[in-house]
Formats: sequence, structure tokens, C-alpha cells
Amino acid sequence: MGLSYLGIFHTVIGIIAIIAAVVGFVKNGKIDLSLITGKIYFYLTLITSLTALGLSKHGGFNPGHIFALFIVVLIVVAYLLHSKKKGNNRARFFENFFLSFSFFLSLVPTVNETFTRVPIGHPLAKGPTDAIIGQTLLGLFVLFVIGCFIQFRTQRKINRMS
Repeated sequence: MGLSYLGIFHTVIGIIAIIAAVVGFVKNGKIDLSLITGKIYFYLTLITSLTALGLSKHGGFNPGHIFALFIVVLIVVAYLLHSKKKGNNRARFFENFFLSFSFFLSLVPTVNETFTRVPIGHPLAKGPTDAIIGQTLLGLFVLFVIGCFIQFRTQRKINRMS
């Protein structure tokens, strides 16, 4: 696979962050920053995004770095909304969306890197433009949209009850 020590660290931390998010979605329907899964997702995604800035296949600044910086902005804004705007209000809609969108964006390079590296020796895709990558990302995008819709409806019900 040819990963550097930073690449290995980045990958392991990123996988743990993704697992924490998935557990949060399954158990709570969202990434909840007040719960341990949400905290793990937040901090490990922050570390993963920042370590991504030290990784580059071709040297220099690239689209992966832009993704990483955008993800940092999304999770930091979600964290600020979570910590400064308490209660069940409009801020929860944005917090939920920003965290879910950061998760979806994290999956873009994850799918690309995984499919172009695994299985070792005969990867599923030759490059980022292979159809299997596009189809997988389209499926994940559809799940993201459905998930956001469900989160919106759930949060609206919570806001009405309080």
C-alpha cells in the first residue's frame, strides 16, 4: 500500500472517527456532540483532517486539502453551535446538517483511497474517475440526503415538544 507513518496514523484515526459516526447514526439518528460517540467523531475527525494536510501523492496543495479544511470548518461551526446555542432550537438543524455533511465529505476521499488500494495488488478501481467510485459516492449521497431529511423531521418534532 505504500503508506507513510503519517498516512497510517491518519487512516487509523479516520477509521475510528467513521465508526464512531456510524454508531452515533445507528443509536441516536445523528452525530451527537454531547455523547461519547460524537466527541470521538469530532476530535478524531479534526485530527484526521489536520493530518490530511501533511499528505500528498503529488506534492503541494490539492483538492484533498480543500476537503480537509472544509471539514474542519464544518465540525468547528457545529461544535460552536452545540456549545453556545443550548436547547432545542434552530441551531440544532444546522449542527446536525454540518456534522452529517462533514461525515459525507469524509467518505469521498475514503472511498477513493480505499477503492484504489484494496484489495492489494488488484484494487477495485484504477483511479478516482472509475465508475465504481462514482456509483458508490452517488449511493452515499442519496443516503446522506435521506438521512438529513429524517434528521430534519426528528429535530422539528423535538423542537415543537419543548
